[in-house]
Amino acid sequence: MNAHSSRSHAVFSVDLRLSFSGPDLAKDLQSRIHFVDLAGSERQKKTNSSGDRLQEGIAINQSLSSLSRVIQALAGKLLPVFRES
Repeated sequence: MNAHSSRSHAVFSVDLRLSFSGPDLAKDLQSRIHFVDLAGSERQKKTNSSGDRLQEGIAINQSLSSLSRVIQALAGKLLPVFRES
């Protein structure tokens, strides 16, 4: 969190490495997984926000909704809508 926003985000990256060898085979596999925790949307009535803070919340909620639709499209092997990608 910071002084300008009540929302916080986190990104955790995990690097995995698997090495194995046998009589006829040696392999080295690597992978990276990113876990992303985005601040969730807030209900305007709950926060009692107004003015610039309210507009910020509206814009962030719209962006999170668009991001959710893009992720769902990609997870379903579809192309996301251009304006939301």
